[in-house]
Amino acid sequence: MKVIKTAPHVPTDISVEKISDRQIRVSVSAFESGYAITLAHPIRRFLLQSSVGYAPIGIKIENVAHEFDSVRGMAEDAALFIANLKNIRLVGRAKNPDEQLVVHYSFKGPAKLSGKHLEVEGVGVVDKEAYLATINEDVQLDFTLIIQRGMGYVPSESIRGLIPSDYIPLDAYFTPIKKVVYNIENMLVDGNPNFERVIFDIESDGQIDPQHAFQEAVKTMHAQMHIFSTSMAHSKGAYTLEDSLEVKDLVRKVEDLDLSARCFNCLDKIGIKYIGELVLMDAYELKGIKNLGKKSYDEIAEKLEQLKYPVGQELSPEFKASLKARIEKLKSEES
Repeated sequence: MKVIKTAPHVPTDISVEKISDRQIRVSVSAFESGYAITLAHPIRRFLLQSSVGYAPIGIKIENVAHEFDSVRGMAEDAALFIANLKNIRLVGRAKNPDEQLVVHYSFKGPAKLSGKHLEVEGVGVVDKEAYLATINEDVQLDFTLIIQRGMGYVPSESIRGLIPSDYIPLDAYFTPIKKVVYNIENMLVDGNPNFERVIFDIESDGQIDPQHAFQEAVKTMHAQMHIFSTSMAHSKGAYTLEDSLEVKDLVRKVEDLDLSARCFNCLDKIGIKYIGELVLMDAYELKGIKNLGKKSYDEIAEKLEQLKYPVGQELSPEFKASLKARIEKLKSEES
């Protein structure tokens, strides 16, 4: 018998199968007919385009003027050396992940160089055995890399202005996700064969855990769609993010977190009055608060986790700007 509905069925089952350290399979069900592809396609796009990774954006090779130059004593010319370099996935380990990393390397031949030779303090390497170059005896190879965190693909012509003029700009492949495919299967729910299950196969390049990447992509998708659910002001048909329920929740006073006296006093001394100010800080900034010990940091991190705003969570630029503006307005009204 046909049933008239007033709301679509909400999926309740999700499973994650670990295929390898770099690959997972995510199965989600059950969707009404047509709903699975409606959500699966944008999630795939967000995984490929908004996942954040590291890549070299510039290189300076001693005695090399441009990327088509030869390198004395090296089997590869500059172009092939750079191509090999791009195939080696690097991971930044700086205290501030958004800072450019400038790393100098010096190798004396004879030597066969691979990914493991690029691993230094502040820089990790995913594929340590990946080939880089071969240098001859009595040759010293000196080069400097600029490594940065980003998302998607940025062509070298767009990078030129971000690096010193004596560096060669590199096409930057930041995306740490190598593959995302999804399949949609029909399934039976309460005798109805028209429900659907979506199965994602996700593979990373080793920079990032694929399950974490999936979760971050969904968060980013939610943040992009959040504007449609914000309260709308009726004057002139405009609306503002400052009226969103999430922003209102984050402009509550810090004392509402019920922190310990020591923890609260540390925040009070530097003028942190609102929960949103903590949400806008990354782990490095929080740990840098004067006299804030590990116990107090862990206490704050736990409270923010309970609010669904874990330390270091990626926030959209619009949301951060809105939250900052609201807090500044409140502080100015208090003074």
